[in-house]
Amino acid sequence: MKQAQEMAKSFGAGPEAFSAKGFEDMWPTMPKEAMEMMFGQTLNKDGLDAKTRLLLTLAGLTCQGAQADAAIRQTVRHAVEAGARNQEIVETLTQMSVFAGIPAMTRALELAKDVLGDKEDNKT
Repeated sequence: MKQAQEMAKSFGAGPEAFSAKGFEDMWPTMPKEAMEMMFGQTLNKDGLDAKTRLLLTLAGLTCQGAQADAAIRQTVRHAVEAGARNQEIVETLTQMSVFAGIPAMTRALELAKDVLGDKEDNKT
């Protein structure tokens, strides 16, 4: 283990260089078609579409206390790509205040705002 840690440090990839935001930036947003194929109705014609599944994922992450910052931001980005409007995302998160509590909802809304803040074309 120590040898692996030393090797990682020599490549400039030691734990001190790691950031969750940097790791998050490595994972691009999947195209809507890819999400629909993997998570939506392509393989299950009568099932939930990708947008609905991602909104449910966002609700679940909020109910866990909104502690997974990168996962929430990533899910918001993917939900937007799958066709979710800002209002739908905000409503999903505010609904979770009943189940997860106000602090978790507030934290999830702050993280969503990080993603949605500059998306003027998706306001409604």
